[in-house]
Amino acid sequence: MPRAEQIGMFADNPQYDAFVDKFQPKKTTDDCYTPEGVYSAVKDWVVQEYGLQGARIVRPFWPEGDYEREEYGENDVVIDNPPFSIITRIVKFYTARGIRFFLFAPTLTLFSGRSLDVCYLPCGVQITYENGAIVNTSFITNLDGEYRIRTAPDLYKKVEEADRQNRREGKKELPKYEYPDFVITAARAYQYGQRGVDFRVKKQECRKINALDAQKEQGKTIFGSGFLLNRKAAAEKAAAEKAAAEKAAAEKAAAEKAAAIYWPLSEREWAMVREMEDRP
Repeated sequence: MPRAEQIGMFADNPQYDAFVDKFQPKKTTDDCYTPEGVYSAVKDWVVQEYGLQGARIVRPFWPEGDYEREEYGENDVVIDNPPFSIITRIVKFYTARGIRFFLFAPTLTLFSGRSLDVCYLPCGVQITYENGAIVNTSFITNLDGEYRIRTAPDLYKKVEEADRQNRREGKKELPKYEYPDFVITAARAYQYGQRGVDFRVKKQECRKINALDAQKEQGKTIFGSGFLLNRKAAAEKAAAEKAAAEKAAAEKAAAEKAAAIYWPLSEREWAMVREMEDRP
C-alpha cells in the first residue's frame, strides 16, 4: 500500500497518534515557549497588579537570546518564561543588578535552591506550552517587597482560562454527551460497580435503544448503545449515581490522607514561629 494511503488510513486515529507520539523527542522545560494568549494573560495581570503602566516589558528568553547581554533600562521589567534549569542563576543575576522581573517557574521546586529575596507565587497552573509540554507552573518576582509567599488566585484563574482556550484552539475536542436519568449506558453503569454500588435493572424495566429521537435528528447515536429505563429504574439509577459519586469523593480523600507523610515541627522551629509572632 502506498505511504500516502497508509497515512490516510490513520488520520484522526487517537490510538495511532498515541503510538507515534511515543517515538517523538522528549520535551524539556528549557524549550517551553509560551503561547501568546497565556503570556498576555500573565503580562496583563502583572501590569495591573503592580502598576506598571508605561514600563517597557522585556522578553530576553527568546530562542538564541542572551539575557546577560540584554540592555536593561531603569524603566524595564522582565516578564518572561526562562529556562527552569538555571532559574536560580537568572534570579541572582537580576537581583544583583536591581532589574525588576516577574518570571515563570516550576511549581514543585519553586522553593528549592538557595534563599532568595523574592516573592514566590505558587499558582500551580497547568500550562500547555508551544512544544506540547504540559508543565505545572508558578511564578517568582521581586516586584512585591512585602510578601515572601502569595497565592494570587485571580492570576491562576486568568492563566487557566487562557491555557484552556489555547488547547481548545490547538486541537479538536470531542463532544461530551449527557443523558437523562431514564437512559443508562455501559460507560456509566460500570462506574457504579467500581464504587461498590449494587445497581440492578429488571428485564421488564428497560428497552434497548441505539439513539434518542433528539440525536437521530442530528445524525448522532449513543456510543455503544444503551437502555431506556422506566420511572422506577430511573429513580434507582439516580440514587446509584449519587452513591457512586459520594464513595468516589470519600475514597479520593482517604487515599490522599493515607498517602501523605506528616512532618511535625521541631522545638527549634516552634521557637522560630514564636519569635516571628513577637515581632512588631
